[in-house]
Amino acid sequence: MKKILPFFSYLFHPIFIPVYAALIYFFLNDSYFTNPEIYFAVFQIVIITILLPVLFFFVLHTAGKVDSVMVPEIEQRKIPLVIQCFLLILLVRKSITLDHFPELYFFFLGGLLSTVLALVLLFFGTKASLHLMTISALTIFVIGLSIHNQTQNINFIAFLALMNGFVASSRLEMKAHTLKELVIGFLLGAFPQLLLMRYWL
Repeated sequence: MKKILPFFSYLFHPIFIPVYAALIYFFLNDSYFTNPEIYFAVFQIVIITILLPVLFFFVLHTAGKVDSVMVPEIEQRKIPLVIQCFLLILLVRKSITLDHFPELYFFFLGGLLSTVLALVLLFFGTKASLHLMTISALTIFVIGLSIHNQTQNINFIAFLALMNGFVASSRLEMKAHTLKELVIGFLLGAFPQLLLMRYWL
């Protein structure tokens, strides 16, 4: 089991969660959008939340600003989180807009708020688990979609809840975070989603 746990840190790396959220959103709402709309939206999300961050990572890594994809040190996290904030702002202003994808818009807006809070905490010497922050946000989002669409997604929600536990265990096993940092990350991800849910339910 100890050999398997690190796998969950990579499978649910924060960089992949936005794409997972988009795929789930369009899967549960496929009747509302045409295939070209879905493909174009997912393509934009992949570019802004995966390809650009990877490019920035290589630049920062080459410059000696970050050591690994997990960005373990507090000081090393500041620049990537600032970049992430700007990319999320770009996403909600130009791609995933309120007019076209309201539920997904508020998911990313909540993600932006979570990222800003995680960045602020860094200046107070507190590191939050970004893994728990993003997967907890995804879990709350899926619960909201289930309520909004009046669909029974109990098994999928249970699966995501289980994945929260596996990701947390993975981060502890890899000695990447303390229990306190995991709890902070979970709350940073969940609360903004709950706060904004009232605007789209």
